[in-house]
Order: sequence, then structure tokens, then C-alpha cells
Amino acid sequence: MVGRPVDHRRRAALLDAAVDHATGEVFGDLSFRSVATALGVSTTTLVHHFGTKEQLLESILGRLRERLVESSRATAGPHPDLATAARGFWSWSADPVRWPTFRLFFAVYGHAVQSPGSFDGFLRTVGADWIAALTAAQGPGVDPATAAARSTLVVATLRGLLLDLLATGERDRVEAAASMFLASLGP
Repeated sequence: MVGRPVDHRRRAALLDAAVDHATGEVFGDLSFRSVATALGVSTTTLVHHFGTKEQLLESILGRLRERLVESSRATAGPHPDLATAARGFWSWSADPVRWPTFRLFFAVYGHAVQSPGSFDGFLRTVGADWIAALTAAQGPGVDPATAAARSTLVVATLRGLLLDLLATGERDRVEAAASMFLASLGP
């Protein structure tokens, strides 16, 4: 017996709603039941469209990543240099409007680091888009390995500053540190 096919438009709508719900929840509290209740559907509907809880969470993270990539692309402009791109990424990600999204990312990141094998796809891609954009911003004349290392340093530093900001709420102190770091990248 063949099950009914997945309606991909319905799945996409459910996924967008699940992402909106997940960014406002504590990661450890996300379950089929909590997501289904928030979306006004049955857990059976979620199983049909996503499979397991882990597959639902992977789908949520993938869509969240897509949203972040789309939103952050325009931040630095069409042909930024490294410093301009890094400033744009910091300004964009430090905006309190995005804090719920980044809280979810940090929760998943911590879980993935603590539980090797879980959310491997997330760990492989988290930061990769920003590293690629920052590497490209350095231009074709820069050694690719040097550009990638420099980009990794920028992403790791900005990620750490953002984590500090989210954890402490000490905006003035963290912004001062971010300004100091970003100034070190050049004009």
C-alpha cells in the first residue's frame, strides 16, 4: 500500500510556520507535540511531511539557514571588501530583531557539539556561507588559504561576540569590543 504523497507546498508552509515557532521556543522543549499544537495540526501531519523529530529539526535548521543567507546577502552590498562585509554582518546579526533566531542557532550548535553525530548537516554548514562570502570579499588576488583563514577568524570572532551579547545583554561593552575588532580589519 502506497501512502499519500507529500504536498510540497503544504510542507513548505508548515516548515515556515515551524521555523517561526521554533525561534521563540527553548530548543530542548521542541517536540512533535509542541510544534503540532503551535501550528494547529496533528503530530501525524508532521510525521507525514517530515518523518522523524530529528528530520523536522534538521528541516527547521535548514530553512532558518536559508532565511539567514538570503537576508544577510544584501547586508554587505554587491562588491564589499572584507572590512565592509564584516561590519555589515555584525550590524545585521547584532540587531535585536534577530536574537531569537541566533538563540536557537546557539542552542543547536551547543547540542551538536555536545552530541557528536547529531545535526551533522548543521555543523557542516553553520558559518560556511559567511566564510564563503567573506573569502570572496577579499578578492581574487588573495591566496585562497589565507583568505579562508582570515574569514574563519572574522566569523569566529563575530560569533563569539554575538554569543556574549545574547548571554549578557551588555550591549555597550560588546559593541565596543566589536568596534575594536572591526577597526583592526581596515577602513
